[in-house]
Amino acid sequence: MPSLNDIRSTFLNYFEKQGHTIVPSSPLVPRNDPTLMFVNSGMVQFKNLFTGLERRDYTRATTAQKCVRAGGKHNDLDNVGYTARHHTFFEMLGNFSFGDYFKHEAIPFAWELITGAFGIPKDRLYVTVYHTDDEAFDIWKKVGVPEDRIIRIATSDNFWQMGPTGPCGPCTEIFYDHGDHIWGGPPGSPEEDGDRFIEIWNIVFMQNEQFEDGSMVDLEMQSIDTGMGLERIGALLQGSHDNYDTDLFKALIEASADATGVDPYGDQNVHHRVIADHLRSTSFLIADGVMPSNDGRGYVLRRIMRRAMRHAHLLGAKDPVMHRLVPSLVQQMGAAYPELGQAQALITETLEAEETRFKQTLDRGLKLLDDELAALPDDGDLPGATAFKLYDTYGFPLDLTQDALREKGRGVDTDGFDAAMAEQKAKARAAWSGSGEAADATIWFDVAEEHGATEFLGYDTETAEGQIVALVVEGAATDKAAEGTQVQIALNQTPFYAESGGQVGDSGLIRTEGGEARVTDTRKTADVFIHIATVTKGHVSKGEAAVLEVDHARRTAIRANHSATHLLHEALRASLGDHVAQRGSLNAPDRLRFDFSHGKALSAKELSAVEAEVNAYIRQNAAVDTRIMTPDDARALGAQALFGEKYGDEVRVVSMGTQAGSGKGTGGDTYSLELCGGTHVRQTGDIGAFVTLGDSASSAGVRRIEALTGQPALDHLRHQDQLLAETALELKAQASDVPARVKSLLEERKALAAEVAQLRREVAMGGSDTTGPATQDVNGTAFIAQVLSGVTGRDLPPLIDAHKARIGSGAILLIADADGKVAVAAGVTDDKTGTVSAVDLVKAAVAELGGKGGGGRQDMAQGGAKDVSNADAAIAAAKAAMGG
Repeated sequence: MPSLNDIRSTFLNYFEKQGHTIVPSSPLVPRNDPTLMFVNSGMVQFKNLFTGLERRDYTRATTAQKCVRAGGKHNDLDNVGYTARHHTFFEMLGNFSFGDYFKHEAIPFAWELITGAFGIPKDRLYVTVYHTDDEAFDIWKKVGVPEDRIIRIATSDNFWQMGPTGPCGPCTEIFYDHGDHIWGGPPGSPEEDGDRFIEIWNIVFMQNEQFEDGSMVDLEMQSIDTGMGLERIGALLQGSHDNYDTDLFKALIEASADATGVDPYGDQNVHHRVIADHLRSTSFLIADGVMPSNDGRGYVLRRIMRRAMRHAHLLGAKDPVMHRLVPSLVQQMGAAYPELGQAQALITETLEAEETRFKQTLDRGLKLLDDELAALPDDGDLPGATAFKLYDTYGFPLDLTQDALREKGRGVDTDGFDAAMAEQKAKARAAWSGSGEAADATIWFDVAEEHGATEFLGYDTETAEGQIVALVVEGAATDKAAEGTQVQIALNQTPFYAESGGQVGDSGLIRTEGGEARVTDTRKTADVFIHIATVTKGHVSKGEAAVLEVDHARRTAIRANHSATHLLHEALRASLGDHVAQRGSLNAPDRLRFDFSHGKALSAKELSAVEAEVNAYIRQNAAVDTRIMTPDDARALGAQALFGEKYGDEVRVVSMGTQAGSGKGTGGDTYSLELCGGTHVRQTGDIGAFVTLGDSASSAGVRRIEALTGQPALDHLRHQDQLLAETALELKAQASDVPARVKSLLEERKALAAEVAQLRREVAMGGSDTTGPATQDVNGTAFIAQVLSGVTGRDLPPLIDAHKARIGSGAILLIADADGKVAVAAGVTDDKTGTVSAVDLVKAAVAELGGKGGGGRQDMAQGGAKDVSNADAAIAAAKAAMGG
């Protein structure tokens, strides 16, 4: 009997032999379809290939795609555990053709795999076709399906559409007959909703394009999109009618039984099934970057987690259970999806923390629920006001209340719940409107009520797609903004950071099918992100999908300044004392400003010590980590709260730096630990360098430090160097009788120049001479790749030599960008020149950066290029040249 892992491999290998490229599953959070909360089918990652917006180096593909259906219109959450085939997480096996083959190949592929490789009896199979699709009907006859088993369907069940307009086409589906001992009829019959005949494969013939007027034409590129649920075909091949009887689910259910001590196949089986299913969806969502929160995707994740945790509670579990099941899941699915193993620690920590908090909520909520039910008639529904109190006061979502009541045969007065919710929103609106905000800002409160809060994606990406949900021009909502119009744009999700906590808002570009808009600032009102923009081309319209691009260089500079303020805060506490607390900040692209409590000016020695300590932790090049926790848990760790910030029931805790002997630090071995919702560098070395501009009074008992990081810091030092040089020349010309003074100034200049050179070298090396950037193993060779800003081509050879000396053996690729000129250099240590060529590395990288050629020796080569924005691809090309 094949396992689900065997079935997945058989499917992918079959289509690989048919000329298909095996494409890894895309993440569950779609980046190319803003209308979807989660990827819910195999075709999502290929959407732009079907529409012709994107080209790849293959025209046939096959995948095992991770899917989640637990939010929006694709929501199976309430049925999970109670039926044989509903899941929140499932795998969709698919094969795809992008203008390559069509019906005459797709149908035989499916039939051969199902009846041949999988050995499913032909006499148990039925197929459906769209009622006018004679071509598909004839092909099925040709492969051997009797006419009485080919059913014509005249409804939308067998006609697929991507949307009201766009690509579409007829479908053909394959059904399996489980036998007359199960009630139900074939598709198209009055009994079709029964469980006897189960769909196991769907093939979409994407052959038409539909327009707004209802007309339809043939697509120039006719394509194939298929799907077969792994869990469903797995149950069939393992001799079951129930997906939860497959080997994978049995293993997870057994793990749940071991953790709770409750028989997995008795009356409590439904609880184990819910836990097994929800363990998969929550773990995969966390692995793909979704974290529990109170809105958007994070809220859906929390709902799934809490539903599973309530079922663990019903099994009698007194302590958190879910995190103990993660190793079983990794064992079952980690080989097919390596991201599970890579994120295992994060998944475990997140599940345990969430379940620990939720058990407190659950105990309070269930007690109140039992008390309220005791006062009701045996058949009475729970009043809506009570359900709302559970939600509003105890954090008990309505669906969880409904789930708990379902087992008692009770319901909820949802109309009363909605009325209580509306009353609370009205009170919130009245309180908010009287807070001094501009009158026209009530528009954004309406947007928040209609569309919900904007989901922020910018911690993980600077590019994404979103859907425009509102446009405001001159204080009034509008459906379209034309070229030259200043407009405020709201989207359902965005990578643009909205000004908050001292960090300025992002700028960048919004592109739609109709035009584009230049974003100059991003603000936030009523949890709606407002992109302040000017339409620079065509028009933008409400409802349009939009490609969103944050200004990378500006965001990078802001991140560096924001992370530097965290290090500065801790350095001030270490130098001046624990009384130092933040009293305000500004994190802009060109500078940072930090206000803090302290009664007197800093001496030159104190300021120098603070600056030196910040630079020491920059050179440490430690990872910057982020965790989500309650404010109380964060403060218990020693995290510093930021002045003026309001915190909800969850906060982001940012940690950076490992304590050195010179600093006091907080939070165990962590140097800086702060509550912060801003964006940060990935490594402290990304800050580059830190230079203070001085200390001044901000207000009574509050001092202010302004500072620079990265390239502006180096530019400032160079300017200071120039001023010193000019002063020295002037003094020499006007005071020839004071040679000793001139000599002193020249020596000072020389020392400063040496400091500038050292800072430049440290920035390029990503830290000190002994730490430097991390190495990677590429085909057995240590490999370093760096993208450097403000460094010229002539500076690269000595940096190559420094890296060689540091690592001893390996290869180095440096890409430098200074004043619009891009240079590439590669170096290979002598012991590796027999297997790796510096010339090959340079040529591979230069080609990706818009340059040509490049040359040198086996151990050192250089080349020129045009565009540094493709640096990631250049590094990947160099790795490929090394066989990686």
